[in-house]
Amino acid sequence: MAHYCVYQDRCHQEVEYKMRDFLLVPEAREEILLYLMREGYLNEERFTRSYIRGKFYMKSWGRTKIRLHLKSKGVPEKLISQCFDEIDEADYRKAIEKLYTDYAGRLKGLPDYQRRSKTVTYLLGKGYEYEEIRACPEYTAGL
Repeated sequence: MAHYCVYQDRCHQEVEYKMRDFLLVPEAREEILLYLMREGYLNEERFTRSYIRGKFYMKSWGRTKIRLHLKSKGVPEKLISQCFDEIDEADYRKAIEKLYTDYAGRLKGLPDYQRRSKTVTYLLGKGYEYEEIRACPEYTAGL
């Protein structure tokens, strides 16, 4: 299990699911989890911060989508909120602007209102907040 946690940061839920494959008695599972936490192989905060950085900077996901995926992995809401400082506000706005411009640019030939609507829907699907999208200069310019 240590090798499983060293390869990539894991949350408690992922480790517990992996241990189910080994058909261990509950006492052994608990002992293994305690060992992994004590030795630093399993750290929920480190996992959360790494996950947030990776999903935002590599996949351009917004806060909403990242939050939902972390909740589905059993990460507490309080920890998720604490770790969102991993995303720089300026980078967040730049990402929205870039995605808006790129996606709207691919929708040539459509009326402005339809292009704006499709672009906003795309960004909402990527997990960005509606208020943040509306604050984007490209949105107000009618791109």
